[in-house]
Amino acid sequence: MSEPARRDEGRPGVPLPPAGHALRLQDGRTREPQRHAPREDSAAFPIFEETSAGGIVLTYIDGVPHAAVIARRNRGGRLEWCLPKGHLEGAETPPQAAIREISEETGIRGQILALLGVIDYWFTGTDRRVHKVVHHFMLAAVSGTLTVENDPDAEAEDVAWIPVDQLTQRLSYPNERRIAAIAQTRVQDHDVTSHYREGST
Repeated sequence: MSEPARRDEGRPGVPLPPAGHALRLQDGRTREPQRHAPREDSAAFPIFEETSAGGIVLTYIDGVPHAAVIARRNRGGRLEWCLPKGHLEGAETPPQAAIREISEETGIRGQILALLGVIDYWFTGTDRRVHKVVHHFMLAAVSGTLTVENDPDAEAEDVAWIPVDQLTQRLSYPNERRIAAIAQTRVQDHDVTSHYREGST
């Protein structure tokens, strides 16, 4: 789940996670995300590495590309729309985790088409510094039916197919809107029309 973003007054328009540093979006066509240095005032804290994966799973509805997105409550109780994603488990690779997390949170099984981008940032908790790396993929829907019933954390309250060209207006977090903007420019590069039928298994 993405952390709420705030603005850096010194760099207008650059979102920041809480107590963190500017988000760095690494394009999916490059190899490795570049790391930001942690905050100096938290230098004594232990460092934890966290890796998550998820992204944009696509199908065409009435000839228009749509993506499955979920709604969750933030800490203030407000419903926010976001991309499905979650932590890697065991020896999973980012693509494997993205397929699993999207399936659990949306009910849709996807097939990886491309890496859209990697977002990398630091944030500081009460007793630790966390370096967070989130891999976002583009997937073609293969099977399943939209549902949040299989979410093991029971955090997703709703799920919907949203036209890709409306994602930047619907998604709550700036970093995910940036990923959606990349997806919008690249969706025509991939065939997602023949993979999915609602309710297929």
